[in-house]
Parts: sequence; C-alpha cells; structure tokens
Amino acid sequence: MHATWSRLKKSVCGWLAGVTALSIVLAVPGPAQVSASSNATINLSAEKQVIRGFGGINHPVWIGDLTKAQRETAFGNGDNQLGFSILRIHVDEDRNNWSKEVETAKSAIAHGAIVFASPWNPPSDMTETFNRNGDTSAKRLRYDKYADYAQYLNDFVTFMKNNGVDLYAISVQNEPDYAHTWTWWTPEEMLRFMKENAGSINCRVIAPESFQYLKNMSDPILNDPQALANMDILGTHLYGTQISDFAYPLFKEKGAGKELWMTEVYYPNSEANSADRWPEALDVSYHIHNAMVEGDFEAYVWWYIRRQYGPMKEDGTISKRGYNMAHFSKFVRPGYVRVDATKNPDTNVYTSAYKGNNKVVIVAINKGTSAVSQTFTLQNGKASKVTPWVTDASRNMTAGSSIKVKGGSFTAQLPAQSVTTFVGELAH
Repeated sequence: MHATWSRLKKSVCGWLAGVTALSIVLAVPGPAQVSASSNATINLSAEKQVIRGFGGINHPVWIGDLTKAQRETAFGNGDNQLGFSILRIHVDEDRNNWSKEVETAKSAIAHGAIVFASPWNPPSDMTETFNRNGDTSAKRLRYDKYADYAQYLNDFVTFMKNNGVDLYAISVQNEPDYAHTWTWWTPEEMLRFMKENAGSINCRVIAPESFQYLKNMSDPILNDPQALANMDILGTHLYGTQISDFAYPLFKEKGAGKELWMTEVYYPNSEANSADRWPEALDVSYHIHNAMVEGDFEAYVWWYIRRQYGPMKEDGTISKRGYNMAHFSKFVRPGYVRVDATKNPDTNVYTSAYKGNNKVVIVAINKGTSAVSQTFTLQNGKASKVTPWVTDASRNMTAGSSIKVKGGSFTAQLPAQSVTTFVGELAH
C-alpha cells in the first residue's frame, strides 16, 4: 500500500523539485558577499497566526514504532533533538492495532507535544465498493453507517484517553480526494458527515485533509454554518500545491475561531536516501516559510518522522531536512505568534518572524549561491542582542556569537545556501 502511495505522491510533486534544481543550476555565482537590497523589518505589534507547532507521523503498523531513543530525539528540545511539538498517529481499521500507537503518543505528550489522529479506512463492515469513473474497486463509507463511523472515531478517542493519551483532535478522513488505495469521499459526502455526524465526536474535529489543498473539498464546509460549527480545524496536505494556492481567502472570511493546519507533506520528494542532499534540503525550510507566511498555517506536519527522506534517518540521527525543520520547531514554540516581517528583502532571501515567551525569533533563508549581509530592524519591541543558529552545507544548527542590536537594528551574514534562526530576549 505504501509503495503505491509514495510513487504516486512523487509524481505529483516531482516537477516542483525539478524547478528548484533548475534554478540552482542556472544561478550565476556572484561575489563572495553582497549586501541585501533592503532591510528586513520586523513589526512585533503586527500579529498574525498563533503557532500550534511542528511535527510528523509515527506509523508503527506500516513501518515500525519509534524507539525510546528516537522519541527523545523527535520530541526533546535539547542538543541534537528536533523539538517537535505535534505527533500525528493512525486510526487503524483493526482495533487490535490501536495499542501500538500508545507508547510513542504518551512520550510525545510527556514532552509537551499534542497528538492528533487520522483514519485511512473505516472498519470493513462499514464500507462498500462502488464504480468511480470506471474503477469498480473504489471504496466508500456506506451511507447508512455514518453514525456508526462517528461512534468508531469516538471509540478511538476513548481508547487513547483510557491509555493515557488525550487526543487534541481527530480527522474524519486522510486524503478523501486521493484515495486510490483507501476510502474515497466526495465533497458532498464530507459535507453531509460534517453537518449530521461530526457534532457527536467527543474531540476537536479535523476536516477535510485534501491531498493538495483542493478548495472544492473545504469550500462547502466553510459555506455551511452547521458543518462549520462542527469543524474545529481545517486540515490539508500540500502535495504539489503551488505557493500561489497557499492563501485561502474564504477561510479568512469564514474561519474565525477555527484553526488552519497543514497535516501532512514531504518536500521536495520521497526519493531513497535523499534526506541529506544539499542544497536540496534547504527547500524544506523554504516550504515551511511559505506555509507560515503565504498560507498562515498554524501547524506544519511532515509525513514519516523516521524515514530515509525524512527529518530523522533510519539510524535515528537528524538529517539535513530535519535540521531545516528544526530551525522552526526548536525555537517557534506552541503558542508563539507570527508577526509581520519583510518576507523577501533580497533576491533569494526569505524571512519570517515570531514572538513568544518574551523572545523574538527570526528565521532567515538564503537560497542564493553568495553570502548576503542582511540588516534586520525591530519595530514596536526591543532586544539588546540576538543569537544566530546556522545550517548550511557544512554545519547543522551551529550556534554563532551573539550579535548586538543597536538603534533597533542588527546586521548579520547569511551564508550561501543556508538557513539561520536568530533568537533574542525582548526587553520589558
């Protein structure tokens, strides 16, 4: 099942990786260091979305559980740890497999993370096959089983709670619009369930988890007051989604009080042993930057936490892709708020900024092949110094010397093809 899933996903996303690779090949090397064309202004009083966190899925049924040491690496926030604050788990159609989710979920919660769950299939006695565009083996939830399915999701919530795991949320269906090897839902079917059944679920409800942020899956929910009242989190995946489609004006209009989560992706590909490729891994932090800045997402959740293309390699060590995630996950903690920042102060330079716990956090990505001298200006808040953490071709989350903030500004060197996180204490 997963081999098919991975192959198909790769074809959806592959062109994006090609575009990125081409842009790197065509980049013309400049001088050893250039000054940015404009300052990056951080307006600490211009608040955007609250950040819920960053994380990935653990899937013991398909690829084996995280070990105790790997849980520490994933959810701890010390040296050589990812600082993940969200764990996604699988609601298996076989109740006998539910216990396999418990230990890692308990560990995540013990580290302060939240846990949410997504189903791929209802139990087989609730499904039927139907003819979907000539595919007579397509599967859907039987129309007379919607209430039973809601109870089934409740049963999972109760099971996890009884085993020490209070789920933050549960999804109705993983990728209902890309279900070649699991269960299909049309937009109309999802709307019906959200209106008539989701209100009986004893947990926050995530919907619709489209594979590509296709708005035809979520527009009907947003446009129906009853369905919307029963949805707590609009969840989506970003496989092959163009950055120009990250924004969602209808959610801005209708989604007050609701959360907006990116609940699964890998980027830019799932090729074997790709996790340490450089500068390809820099695309991970660039993708997160766009999810935060262009998409206003409150959560960013990777696919498998441990995989040869993931944030943690099969040997349990953090990959280059993982360090790019960690530039956000370790420093932008749950409850922090994104604030306005000049998102593209220079060609190939991208910045986002956050505040929380009396700290300011600035994540700066330089995709160019030359180092850049970048000036940052803080508005409506003060810090006396910032500490940089750098990942580039030769470094992984390496702390640099603190940089003084003078007159509300500081200038820092952004190495070629690098991501740097600056952390400063805000003065009272």
